[in-house]
Amino acid sequence: MTRELHAVAARSIPSLDLVDYARDAATQLLLQCPTVIFTSGRRNVNQQASAMAGNVVRNRKWIEQTYLASPERDALQAWVDANPAAVTAPAIAAGLAGIMTGWTDAQRKKLSKHFSGQAFDIQPVAGPQGNAIKGAIRALPNLRKFLENEGGLIIWHAEFEKR
Repeated sequence: MTRELHAVAARSIPSLDLVDYARDAATQLLLQCPTVIFTSGRRNVNQQASAMAGNVVRNRKWIEQTYLASPERDALQAWVDANPAAVTAPAIAAGLAGIMTGWTDAQRKKLSKHFSGQAFDIQPVAGPQGNAIKGAIRALPNLRKFLENEGGLIIWHAEFEKR
């Protein structure tokens, strides 16, 4: 299995700071699959920029290949494209955060459900155990989207919307 290149720290469900229905889904997932490792939940601007920057270091078109077309996505990708000398995660994170800091909550939520606590990521798992976890995720209540990769990188991302 291809693993994310950065170190992953397990997060407790309360520390994910999710909205109630996403928290309930995370709790249900953990009950069904006790080996699940949550790697992120709600993020502020700096946390989101840092998470994105690590992926941009590995793929300069990661933003464009991951997010739906929007003025927000395009502004972030334009910054990456206009700053080829920014090659470290801290430099890229600073540039991305500088753009997102000026956004409204609606703009942030439009880009990523992590901003509103409606999404969590988990550590990918290979083989039959991973297939069981993916099946459990797909059956969670209020699931809006489940991604197994983003911009060519193996990242498991689940986002939720109250129905």
